[in-house]
Amino acid sequence: MFIRQLTYLVTLEREKHFGRAAQACNVSQPALSGAIRSIERELGMSIVQRSRRFEGFTPDGERVLAWARRVLADCEGLRQEASANERDPVGTLRFGAIPTTLPLVPLLTESCLQQFNHMRHAVYTMAATDILRQINNFELDLGLSYLQDERLKDFATIPMFIERYVLIARDHSMFEGRSAITWEEVAHLPLCLLTGNMQCRHGIDAAFAAAGMTVSPRVETDSMMALYSYVRCAGLYSIVPHSVLTLLEMRQELSALPLVPELQREIGLVMLDRLPLAPLLTAALGNFRKLDLQTRVDALLGC
Repeated sequence: MFIRQLTYLVTLEREKHFGRAAQACNVSQPALSGAIRSIERELGMSIVQRSRRFEGFTPDGERVLAWARRVLADCEGLRQEASANERDPVGTLRFGAIPTTLPLVPLLTESCLQQFNHMRHAVYTMAATDILRQINNFELDLGLSYLQDERLKDFATIPMFIERYVLIARDHSMFEGRSAITWEEVAHLPLCLLTGNMQCRHGIDAAFAAAGMTVSPRVETDSMMALYSYVRCAGLYSIVPHSVLTLLEMRQELSALPLVPELQREIGLVMLDRLPLAPLLTAALGNFRKLDLQTRVDALLGC
């Protein structure tokens, strides 16, 4: 069995189509199909459910796929180790972030960009569920997400930051002379909020419920850019973590008012609880652990 064959298998799972998987691997479709049949003969089991098109993996195939991902991840770690240079590791760090934490990623990674000339970053925004799934499948190296999540018991975590929530608005006048606003007051405003499947929204809904209130937003979106646009252009109000206001445009164009009682949630780095770590990830984590992200963001926002 060759590493190339395992790559075909993982690519087929990602593409879910023999033709697209073959194209992604730069081989013909018969060559890819033949390589997978070779794995099946060698292991004595059926891996792929076949008809006229790809229909998924068999239960045995799912187990083989999990091992294939692990072997390929170890091979990449070995490549990094073989060319390791503690002062300048080589490779791409794959980073997943929930939408509300995306503005913080440059603050995390800027020291790596300055220190390691051959380290590249691939940054993706996605829901916490997808981050955990892709980390578990070796498709991401680490994520930035909420740490109050029961699913994290099988992952390693590094606390980085505690976010607080604020009301944002285009209308500056309603904020004059005020240092905070209550959840009860906000419940009566025309709101644009993140969608209900997002972790951030779960915390917001829980805070409203604790205040004895329920809300029906005028607009819901899974895009921070859309949320910002609705507040800026349509005059709606929204609730966001105060770290989001590290975006220069938001600080300049919108007003923010803390919500009381204060809602706090811990954000941190998430990765597989697995040793040894690849040299690239080890170098990045060394830099991340030195950061005082809390002080930096709070100072930036005048908190």
